[in-house]
Amino acid sequence: MAFEALKGWTAAQRHVVVASYLGWALDAFDYFLLVFVMQDVAKEFMAPFASVAVALTLTLAMRPVGAFLFGRLADRFGRKPVLQADVALYSLFGFATAFAPNLVTFLAIRSLFGIAMGGEWGVGASLTMETIPPRARGFISGVLQSGYPSGYLLASVVFGLLYSHIGWRGMFMITAVPALLILYIRGKVPESPAFDRRRAAKTAIFDVLSRHWKLALYAVMLMTAFNFFSHGTQDLYPTFLQKQHHFGHGTVSAIAVIYNIGAILGGLTFGSISQALGRRRAIVAAALLVIPAVWLWAYSETAVMLAAGAFVVQFFVQGAWGVIPAHLNELSPPEARGVFPGTVYQFGNLLASLFAILQVRIAESHGNDYALALASVAIAASLAIVLLVALGREAKGVDMTTGIRL
Repeated sequence: MAFEALKGWTAAQRHVVVASYLGWALDAFDYFLLVFVMQDVAKEFMAPFASVAVALTLTLAMRPVGAFLFGRLADRFGRKPVLQADVALYSLFGFATAFAPNLVTFLAIRSLFGIAMGGEWGVGASLTMETIPPRARGFISGVLQSGYPSGYLLASVVFGLLYSHIGWRGMFMITAVPALLILYIRGKVPESPAFDRRRAAKTAIFDVLSRHWKLALYAVMLMTAFNFFSHGTQDLYPTFLQKQHHFGHGTVSAIAVIYNIGAILGGLTFGSISQALGRRRAIVAAALLVIPAVWLWAYSETAVMLAAGAFVVQFFVQGAWGVIPAHLNELSPPEARGVFPGTVYQFGNLLASLFAILQVRIAESHGNDYALALASVAIAASLAIVLLVALGREAKGVDMTTGIRL
């Protein structure tokens, strides 16, 4: 199926996919570095762990700002130049994190990083979906979304190999490297064929959103559930392994590598399946299959069984997510595709941004039972996704210029 989807591609189309995938992977790499070192940050700044966890909340809460700003710029000036600017900024703020002198500055920098992080997904996804052949959208949707667990996987490897040598600050210094991606985008990536500068100049984004407010509200609710689904199963899992099972950084890193491999495979699998089965059916199938795996993932006692459970859960969590780049872009109004998918995605992040504090509070109020906090959020989010997807519509195969289903 994947081979058929990739037949007859131009070099320019391949470069667009590579650039968008790397942009999201390297963005996620910076975000997930923090989940491995929050205890170290709390110790250095002599702050409660929950106070450091606020950094995750602030990053997620600021992502809608970036999605709207960068998305609007992409609709006005083109996808390519805005993607370059966004990569430069998230690399800068990631690098600056290494030099935070206190917790307040640390939180402020992570908030700015959140703005830059929020801009990348929508711009990269719209550039890709507008460039590739329609028959390839399902598979490439999985490829793009697999950039997120790929970034998590890279962070896991860096943590396992380098943390003991360079510490948490040194790990954030590495985040300056993604800025080199700008050179690749500048030299190899073309502008979206669906971008029309004349139409963009006439588009009033608030008029577009007012005409499509029901769709926007629905998409925000769907993405809220999806963000609880992903962040609620990923971000505090290393903390769960460290605090509840007392595993060392090597074991935590190894388990994270395993479940991120599962996540990448899941995104590719269900993204491809959605091309034949439909976006909604593929999402529902993946979301429901998470539920029977939750017990193995949250309540196993050994590292081997926890790793197996985490592999399965993330295979299906990111399997559902693997359909989202195609699904949101196909649902979006054509004249606002640069801003609409990213903005509704990141507003969902905003509404779900309290997940870290919520899960920490649940765990601490039950004797540091992180298994309970993780399992309850995973099951609730899965059921919410199934319900919301059932209420939505199928848009597989729409024309990206006209918005008419082919």
